[in-house]
Parts: sequence; C-alpha cells; structure tokens
Amino acid sequence: MPQFSVNPTRFDPYKNFKFRIKWDGKYVAGLSDVSALKRTTEVVLHREGGEPNTFRHAPGLTSFEPIILKRGLTHDMEFERWVNKVWNFGSGLGSEVSLKDFRKDIILELCNEAGQLVMAWKIYRCWPSEYVAVSDLDSNGNSSVAIESITLQNEGWERDYDVAEPTEPSFNEP
Repeated sequence: MPQFSVNPTRFDPYKNFKFRIKWDGKYVAGLSDVSALKRTTEVVLHREGGEPNTFRHAPGLTSFEPIILKRGLTHDMEFERWVNKVWNFGSGLGSEVSLKDFRKDIILELCNEAGQLVMAWKIYRCWPSEYVAVSDLDSNGNSSVAIESITLQNEGWERDYDVAEPTEPSFNEP
C-alpha cells in the first residue's frame, strides 16, 4: 500500500525544515526551530483484591509538553509583546497580567519541499512561560546568529484533518 494516497510514487517522508507558525492570523517572522509536539498520558495501576498479583493498566491524566520557538534576533517585537501580556514589569499593581488575552491558539504548518502545505496542527490556549531575549553572546564566534526564544505552555493540540495531501508538482524534461 502506498504511503501517500495523492502522490503514490512519492517514497520519502516529509522533511522537517519547511514549517511556519501562525497566531492572531499572521505568520511569525524568522522562525528557525520549533520543538516537538509531545503528549504523555499517565498510567494508572489498579487491581481487585481477588485477582492475581498483577496490575491492570488504565489511562490517567494527559499532559502536553511545552513548545519552544526560536528565531534569529530582529526588530520584530511579536515575542516580546506576547510575553509582556503574561508579566509586564513596572506596569503597576493589578495590571501586570493581561487576563483578557494572554492566551492564544496557534497553528503549526508543515510544508513539503515545494512549499505546499501538507499538514497542520491546532495548538490550544498557549501562553509564554519563558522568554530568552537574546542567546549567549560570544566574541570568538564567527558565524553564529543571536537567537531569541519563547517557551509556550499549552492545553492540547490536534491535527487539522481539513489539510489534505496536495498534488505535488512534476517537472517534464525537454
């Protein structure tokens, strides 16, 4: 059975280097790295008194790992604006947190080598719990880029099944 229903001659899985994040209806500029989407469900052990000396296993609470976004440092202020909604230093007692809008739903999109959207995930109720304004600086470095990052807590994600496999372009030889 082919791994790709629309492009049955495709053999290779999708690469991990073409992606984008969208929030507030706009794409985030300059992302270089997004950590994995990971969820874990606890195992609940139980047994009845008359059963053999073994446990049954049942699913318990599910948690979602934080997501880390990294990008080269520029003058785009979107990371810092969002972080300041969670804690804005010096804004005055009672107004440090923007309770109305510090959480955002975001979308992670994966594209194929041709730049076509192939998969997307909706990530719910995100908020930044950590902000790195500038990565370590090194005067001996010669090719490193200054990086800023945010760590996003989230309350779950799901794949967007409305995003279908696109027909991939082919190039005819002369």
